[in-house]
Amino acid sequence: MTSSKEPLKPTADAPGKSAKQVWKKRGAAWSRWLHLYLSMLSFFVVLFFSVTGLTLNHAEWFDGQQAESKRTGTLPAIWVNAPDTARIRKLEIVELLRSKYGVKGAMSDFLVEDDQCSVSFKGPGYSADAFIDRAAGTFKLTELRLGWVAVLNDLHKGRDSGPGWSWLIDISAVFLVVVSLSGLAMLFFLKNKRVRGMIVGIVGGVICYLLYWLLVP
Repeated sequence: MTSSKEPLKPTADAPGKSAKQVWKKRGAAWSRWLHLYLSMLSFFVVLFFSVTGLTLNHAEWFDGQQAESKRTGTLPAIWVNAPDTARIRKLEIVELLRSKYGVKGAMSDFLVEDDQCSVSFKGPGYSADAFIDRAAGTFKLTELRLGWVAVLNDLHKGRDSGPGWSWLIDISAVFLVVVSLSGLAMLFFLKNKRVRGMIVGIVGGVICYLLYWLLVP
C-alpha cells in the first residue's frame, strides 16, 4: 500500500535562492573583515591626520616654538673659487655641512654667483641656508627650527618630506577610501538599517555642503 503523500519536489529557483544567500553571507563577512582590520591597520594614520588637522587649523596656539641659530665656518677655498663653475665641489660642500655642522633635510637649491655660492636645505619644520664667499671659502650658516608641531604639520601636508613619505600619504589615502567603502558595503547587508543609514549619510553630505556654502567666502 503506497502513501498518498508524495515528497515535495524542490522548486526550480531554490538553487538560485541558495546561491544568492551564500553570496550575501560571504559579501557581508568580507565587508566586515575588511572594515575591521583595515580600520585597525589605519588607526594611527587616521589619528595622526585628525590631530594634525587640528594643529594646522590653529597654528597660532604654538607660536614661539621656533629657534634660529647662526654660525660661521670655513671650507677649502679651492672648492668654490674655480673659474669654471662646473668644477665647484658641490657634493663635498654639502657633505661637509652635514657631517661637521649637523645640517639636516634635503638640499633644495645650490646657486652659484660671481662672488658667492648659496646652499639651501629643507625638511619638515626645518630650513638651513649657507652663504659661501667664493674668494675666501668662508661661509655663514643660518638654521631655523620651527618646533615639533611644525614638523607634524609639514608631514601632514607632505611638505619637504621626500618622495617616500609622499608615497605613504597616497597609500594611507587609499586605505581610508577602502575603509569608507567597506563600511558602506556593510550597510547594504543590514536589511533593517539600510534605508535609514543611507538617509543619514545623505543628510550628512547635505550638511557638509551647506556648511561650505555658509562659511566659506
